Amino acid sequence: MTGSDLSDSIPETALGWHREGKGAVLATVIETWGSAPRRVGAQLAISGAGEIEGSVSGGCVEGAVIVEALEALEEGAARELEFGVSDGDAFAVGLACGGTIRVLVEPVGSVLPEALLADLCAARAARAPVAYVVDLDTGARRLERDGFETRFRMDRSGFEEDSRTFVAIHNPPLRLIVVGAVHIAQALVPMARIAGYDPAIVDPRETFGAQARFPGETLLNDWPDEAVEQLGLDSRTALVLLTHDPKLDDPALTLALRSGCFYIGALGSTRTHAKRVARMQEAGFSEAEIARIHGPVGLDIGAAGPSEIAVSILAEMTGVLRKGA
Repeated sequence: MTGSDLSDSIPETALGWHREGKGAVLATVIETWGSAPRRVGAQLAISGAGEIEGSVSGGCVEGAVIVEALEALEEGAARELEFGVSDGDAFAVGLACGGTIRVLVEPVGSVLPEALLADLCAARAARAPVAYVVDLDTGARRLERDGFETRFRMDRSGFEEDSRTFVAIHNPPLRLIVVGAVHIAQALVPMARIAGYDPAIVDPRETFGAQARFPGETLLNDWPDEAVEQLGLDSRTALVLLTHDPKLDDPALTLALRSGCFYIGALGSTRTHAKRVARMQEAGFSEAEIARIHGPVGLDIGAAGPSEIAVSILAEMTGVLRKGA
């Protein structure tokens, strides 16, 4: 993932260290060439006491970054660093060959205002996608919630074209809500987890929605509309309906069509989907709203069996996320 996301707590850690009076610095990968160990947007927090969280290189240059960060903290000034990662160091962190990375070092308080970092952390806590924008020539820093549509969709931090303006994308983690604890769900949930989603399964039928069928996963044995409302639907959430039963699928579907979730998929044949469309029309949804439903669910890859259907669903979700509907 090329942006930062809430699977880490690096900005929050830096804010905490600063408020504790230890001093804190955020180091961010702003550019890479070749096989750099970390992607653009990767971060490392360093406290004035030398504590660290995160990584900018998988261990190759962390020592040098920490030294520079502590000096920058004393000076109260930002630094731009450039490192070449040797082939030997690259091999040690699992890469075939070396590369080059540039790292921006920002002391909290003197360079990165505490209030701005606090606003960034608040947006992350609220699952609100936010971009941290810094002009490296003027030193101006701000947060943006609008614009940068492609960057948000692609989780792509980086420099704006022909400029010294760096945009760090902070997206909430991806989530998948599956309604219907059926065989396809048993295949889809672990696949989605590997792909970076935090899944939740909803099924009021406790025989289906049993922990033994989904070991270690989040299971809600509630009515789907109640469960989906509790979980919430936002721009980083996908909803997949697998029950085949309008009594279970439709309450969740009506909530989804009024939400900003990025993907809605519903299992069923073309004929079943036509009936679903008719029900949604009767419920007052517009043609454009109903067109958000991907039904029959998944890419048409000739899938046979639950596992292949799960592959087709995850592929379609990815396409919608990265390329738009």
